[in-house]
Amino acid sequence: MTDVILVFVTAPSADKAAELARTLVEEQLAACGNIVPGLRSIYRWEGQVQDEAEVLLLLKTRTALFEPLRARIVELHPYQVPEVLRVDVADGHAPYLAWIRDSTRSSTP
Repeated sequence: MTDVILVFVTAPSADKAAELARTLVEEQLAACGNIVPGLRSIYRWEGQVQDEAEVLLLLKTRTALFEPLRARIVELHPYQVPEVLRVDVADGHAPYLAWIRDSTRSSTP
């Protein structure tokens, strides 16, 4: 297992996802954010089945930064209950994993 994680976040638009990604990368909470357009989400919310267009924001960061990253996403996100899912990375290309480590904060504030 590595100390690198992926964090999945859905957003209402590519512009909102880009705003989130830019802030999180600038603050060195994430090394990178990929915006995947064309997502269609079908989910239950407040007793009703919803069918909405969304985008997926895929963030790359380190385990030690998950809690401050999650808190910042919740602070900035327009949804009442934003999706913030952590996926541990078992292995990967060593130079890429090193780049993620080098591109994020060395310690939490």
